[in-house]
Amino acid sequence: MTEATWGDGAMNSDIDWRMSAALADVPRGDSDVAEVASLERAVRDWLGLDAAHKAAATLTTEHPLRVGGATGTTFTGAAIAALAEQLPRADPAEG
Repeated sequence: MTEATWGDGAMNSDIDWRMSAALADVPRGDSDVAEVASLERAVRDWLGLDAAHKAAATLTTEHPLRVGGATGTTFTGAAIAALAEQLPRADPAEG
């Protein structure tokens, strides 16, 4: 027997790493302006932060994602780390 679901539970579990995402609350030079990039780039940038900045950072996605059983568009701390664990392998040709 198969159970059908609709609504948030029916979301595709594949992550569109090319969707727009903003990484905010991260110092950039003399300011902390949010940077908009692909989700993949934003998560990789988050990985390069020190622990204090990782803890303060906020990631906002263009479309809702399901991470750790919760669905949303705004992620912090452990939720961003969970996304990082799902990153596709970096293409060595991209440098």
